[in-house]
Amino acid sequence: MQLVDDADGALDSWARFCDLSDELFGGAGDLSAGPRLAPVVADLCARGLAELLRDQFIRSLEGIFRSNAVKKFWQQFHPYCNSSAVERIKFCVQENWPEDILSKALEDICLEKNYQEKCVLALVHSLQSYEDRSPHRKSKALDCSSSLMPRYQLMVSSVLLTTLPLSFPEILNVYFKKKLEELNIMMAGLDGSDPFDNHDLFERNSTSAWHSEMDIDGQEPGISESRNLVKNIGKVVRDLRYLGFTSMTEDSYSSAIIWLLKSKVHELAGDDYRIPVLGCVKKWIQAVPLKFLHALLTYLGDSLDNESGSSGLKSPLASRPSSFPGIGVPSEALVRWHMRLEYFAYETLQDLRIGKLFEIIVDYPESSPAIEDLKQCLEYTGQHSKLVDSFISSLRYRLLTAGASTNDILHQYVSTIKALRTIDPTGVFLEAVGEPIRDYLRGRKDTIKCIVTMLTDGSGGNANGTGNAGDNLLEELNRDAENQENVDYDDHTNIDEKQAWLNAESWEPDPVEADPLKGSRNRRKIDILGLIVSIIGSKDQLVNEYRVMLAEKLLNKSDFDIDSDIRTLELLKIHFGESSMQKCEIMLNDLIDSKRTNSNIKTSLSKTSQTVGTVQEETELSHEVLDATIISSNFWPPIQTEDLTVPASVDQLLSDYAKRFHQIKTPRKLLWKKNLGTVKLELQFEDRSMQFTVAPVHAAIIMQFQEKPSWTSKTLATAIGVPVDSLNRKISFWTSKGVLTESVGPDADDPTFTVVDSTSDFNKNSTVNQLSERFQITEEEGESSIASVEEQLRKEMTVYEMFCIAEPSYDKSLQQLQSFLSGLVSDEKLEMRDGSYLLRK
Repeated sequence: MQLVDDADGALDSWARFCDLSDELFGGAGDLSAGPRLAPVVADLCARGLAELLRDQFIRSLEGIFRSNAVKKFWQQFHPYCNSSAVERIKFCVQENWPEDILSKALEDICLEKNYQEKCVLALVHSLQSYEDRSPHRKSKALDCSSSLMPRYQLMVSSVLLTTLPLSFPEILNVYFKKKLEELNIMMAGLDGSDPFDNHDLFERNSTSAWHSEMDIDGQEPGISESRNLVKNIGKVVRDLRYLGFTSMTEDSYSSAIIWLLKSKVHELAGDDYRIPVLGCVKKWIQAVPLKFLHALLTYLGDSLDNESGSSGLKSPLASRPSSFPGIGVPSEALVRWHMRLEYFAYETLQDLRIGKLFEIIVDYPESSPAIEDLKQCLEYTGQHSKLVDSFISSLRYRLLTAGASTNDILHQYVSTIKALRTIDPTGVFLEAVGEPIRDYLRGRKDTIKCIVTMLTDGSGGNANGTGNAGDNLLEELNRDAENQENVDYDDHTNIDEKQAWLNAESWEPDPVEADPLKGSRNRRKIDILGLIVSIIGSKDQLVNEYRVMLAEKLLNKSDFDIDSDIRTLELLKIHFGESSMQKCEIMLNDLIDSKRTNSNIKTSLSKTSQTVGTVQEETELSHEVLDATIISSNFWPPIQTEDLTVPASVDQLLSDYAKRFHQIKTPRKLLWKKNLGTVKLELQFEDRSMQFTVAPVHAAIIMQFQEKPSWTSKTLATAIGVPVDSLNRKISFWTSKGVLTESVGPDADDPTFTVVDSTSDFNKNSTVNQLSERFQITEEEGESSIASVEEQLRKEMTVYEMFCIAEPSYDKSLQQLQSFLSGLVSDEKLEMRDGSYLLRK
């Protein structure tokens, strides 16, 4: 009977417990059933049913929470979750979405959870009361009371996460993005005012809730609005964490902050590379995200002083000095956020600048601020390999193509050297970036000529010609080399032992991208001229090309102004040595001597004319109009010569000049190159006069029309001593200027050329002039007075043609030729130097 009574008593207590639990759960805020629960719980615990009643209590709460609060909570977001991608965009652009439904849904479910927690606490108090009355008895009631609340929290989180819609994290991301963007706009309009300077507004009360009443009287509207906005964000974060969404919430507002940061970097960076950006971004980080996070973390209880902590050990971050105005000593959480945000800022700006590095280098040095920003970003992130790979890809796609001129490629290469030297003064990454450019340029035929032009022209090495007047890239490189030498000298002389030791301690090996065959980064200096010459492979090729271009330039001068050429030559002598530039120096000296000789001969001829007292006829030319460039042909490159018959008056002028030269410079004689030089002409017509500076052949052609107004092509070619084909090409210059017109002559292959005395005659014959369009080669483009380096080499190699045409033909093998040459070396008839066989001197 005792067992039956005990069973009935247990069943009665269990039924009573269930009834009280139902009354408690359905009390709509009425917790009066809680005190009546204690004796029933004590009876069941005494019977060893503590764990059973705990599990039953949690299961009942779970069923109610799942069917009521959770179901209603997720139903608020079903319209968005069940919509298409296009419809979701419409949701996102709504002004108060998802703030309104998220705040209301969180408020409702948090109220339900808060009430259930009170129910759980009622059971906990009952279990603890039983333990207090029976301290001498070992019971599981104490374990149940201590684990009841954690099991309930776990149940809540499990129910919510197992029923979580896939789109809910997306909804949170949208919410935080919109709220932070709104906050950023508000902060931008506060003119430096800090809405977070009153930290009391973000203190926590005993229930971890924001103060419901905020004293904002007298505050500016913008400041109060931003504080209210932060308060609302904090309430949402608090509620989400309260429901167990801590990790998801932190991920959501973290990604929103990073998104806002990247948007700000893109906004500030833009396509203007003349303004530094990094400093503005860092200031913005401190002004908006950090202050928001400081207020949020303070409210959530995550912002603790560096001095606090139960452990005697301090984090390394605790000693980091504060750099947050208006915040004071930052917590470790805030310091970590600061480092995280700065890293993302550096990486985002770095990626932007690397993506536009080609355009930045095109605009260099105007884009120097962007290069400096990129340098700082790479020093922080260490992602130099990303720059190398991306820029090489851009070069191959945009620059190293058939459509780009060699001149443009060279100028971009020089700008690349200058820009990357700023980013990496050691030149390690320049080696990797520059190699594809150098390889590509070696395959272009005009590379050497373009290099010489770039080094010696007056554009300062800029493709747009914006260099200083009279300045050239060679002068710039020379100043650059001097600056590097001075810096290097200062680095090694103005240093004490302590600094030398610190430098040694801070030594780092070269990065993996470095060429192991090159010197250490601490000894390597970037020589721009050396990098340019390395494209050619030999300084001798560059010197020879310069010599040809200098000769062409000097022969086409209409005066003797060679100051800039002398300055360029002196700079080249510094880099290539005086012996290499000896012939060029003699060429310039020829111009100096020519100027002096011209003056002496003109003075002598003038005195002779005055002494004799001859009267100059109208058709004769004055000696004052002739300036001769007298060259030492052995030191000049081979000159292209053409037969040319000049008018008698000009020929007489040249003859008088040559005779007087022979008298002054005996036994030296002049050999005129009549096809070379320039002639200044003034042509007078019935209704106009025209001035030209032309080649001698053009002058010879037009001067023949003084004798008669019309010439056939063949007759005129015979008169000036040039081939007909050559005449037809060169006379097109005058037809293109409207001085001559071409008409069909008696012979179809022998057109007639006539002087245009008036513009009306030219208009009448405009149709006939179209016949000459096939000869329109303005200013004889493509023709040169000096044989090019390639032509010289081809001429030198003609001597070896005898091996191909001689009888018997040459049929020896390479080994036989090598054996023969080695025998000549043994006989001391030849010597071998640097892989070449030379006549023994």
